[in-house]
Amino acid sequence: MKLKNLVKRAQAGNKEAFITLMEEHKQALYKIAVSMLKNDADAADAMQDTVLSSFENLQGLRQPEFFKTWLTRILINHCNRILKERGKMVPIYEHPELEEMQVDTSGREFLGMLNQLEDQYRIVLLLYYVEGFSIKEIGSILEMNENTVKTRLSRGRNSFKKIYLKENPSSAYGMEVQG
Repeated sequence: MKLKNLVKRAQAGNKEAFITLMEEHKQALYKIAVSMLKNDADAADAMQDTVLSSFENLQGLRQPEFFKTWLTRILINHCNRILKERGKMVPIYEHPELEEMQVDTSGREFLGMLNQLEDQYRIVLLLYYVEGFSIKEIGSILEMNENTVKTRLSRGRNSFKKIYLKENPSSAYGMEVQG
């Protein structure tokens, strides 16, 4: 458990271990921040605030194995604060659950299409497919019910599929889009 050991060393005051943790997670943090804030300057601010907050509060993390979930939650809180300051907070809605679909998360094309989605779907898809968080972890990070996470995943997949088929019409053969 390299992560757990690094976290414990960082909690014990080892600054190199903390720097290593931040280096290992900076790309994931950046993807989430840019996805939510849609601008590099605000994403950099959110990441900087996240690093500072996590450094100041690392002693409070009781379960080192949940470091990535904890760090992502801190980042999302900072992103939400920035969005609120901009006056662009997205309301949370409940949606009926829909059928799943496979999503290819590789490359710029995926991220470009992901950025076309509504915020409430984009962040859930990003956390699930790109960052590999479970539905339970996403519920914890976003402070929402697991059923809401499942619903947003389902709706997000369908919205993503529509965007994908619009941009890749030759892929439409044999695919059904629910709507």
